[in-house]
Amino acid sequence: MSLRSRTAGAALALAVPFALAAVPADAAPVPDPDPFAWTDLTPTYTATADYQYEPFAVTDGYARAGTGTCDKDGQGGQGGAGYHYVKASAVGSLDPAEPAGLLYETDADGNRALVAVEWIVRAGSGTTAPALFGQQFQPATVPGVTGPVYTLRAWIWKDNPSGLFAPWNPTVTCP
Repeated sequence: MSLRSRTAGAALALAVPFALAAVPADAAPVPDPDPFAWTDLTPTYTATADYQYEPFAVTDGYARAGTGTCDKDGQGGQGGAGYHYVKASAVGSLDPAEPAGLLYETDADGNRALVAVEWIVRAGSGTTAPALFGQQFQPATVPGVTGPVYTLRAWIWKDNPSGLFAPWNPTVTCP
């Protein structure tokens, strides 16, 4: 491989995260995370790519959480989160390649489509919210996970106009 090919490949690898983080000119301003967050999320993409087919997630230990209902923001009308699938052994993980939760929505064919991943950390007395990718976890409740928790969602499989790490996605609908 020539030096020119390697240079072009390196330039492309650096440009892709910035292109993915671009916002259309007519879009409302959204607080963007550090553009390198997309690069930091590469292990997450790699680790969860197979879970786009929901049965693979179940085979790997993710279980439909709670009553199996679609989670939507009932108070602020900020959108939905989808159906939670939680891997109990990954609760507490801050490893980018091991999110504890997967979020799905029902697609047009009635199948589950992966839309986001979620890190879940139990909140004990005196604990502070952790951070990952330069983002602070938020207090939350997760179906199927007992007790108070902190979560961080990353909408890596479906665009979220509210932001990459927003808790709700206005384009996720619950039937």
